[in-house]
Amino acid sequence: MRSGIKTIIVLAITLLSVNGLKAQPGIGEIAYDIALPTASGDTVKLSSLKGKMVLLDFWASWCGPCRMSNWKLAKLYGKYAQKGFEIYSVSIDDNLKRWKRALKQDKMNWPAVIDKRGLNAPVLSDYKVYAIPKSYLLDRDGKVVAINLSPEELEPVLNEMLLL
Repeated sequence: MRSGIKTIIVLAITLLSVNGLKAQPGIGEIAYDIALPTASGDTVKLSSLKGKMVLLDFWASWCGPCRMSNWKLAKLYGKYAQKGFEIYSVSIDDNLKRWKRALKQDKMNWPAVIDKRGLNAPVLSDYKVYAIPKSYLLDRDGKVVAINLSPEELEPVLNEMLLL
């Protein structure tokens, strides 16, 4: 009986170490920092956007719902970027050419970064991303204020938080 309990404890510890000890950041918590390359190769940190309302958006070029969301986000970005809104898109593509083409097609003129490890990207486990699109809305201090808002749900929140 004791060996069974030991086995369960060892398995639990192993699972925790494999999956990391981080929990998905919750409402009111500071978002974990991310530092990934853009299409031009420059590294952009999520934390560099503090002082703005930031939508942290996980997506991929092969994800149909993500691409539809990008079109709607492009309209919101055009409307709110000058008022303190920013988008930080994290792609989990493993095909750079396809990703860059999607950036142009979807008119993503905001910080868009990629983790070329695709579905094996550590950032996915840090943020507990099991399906895309997934997003986190961050306030000016980098705290999570909402999770998984659709573009339609996002606009009234931006109006309120940016005091428009």
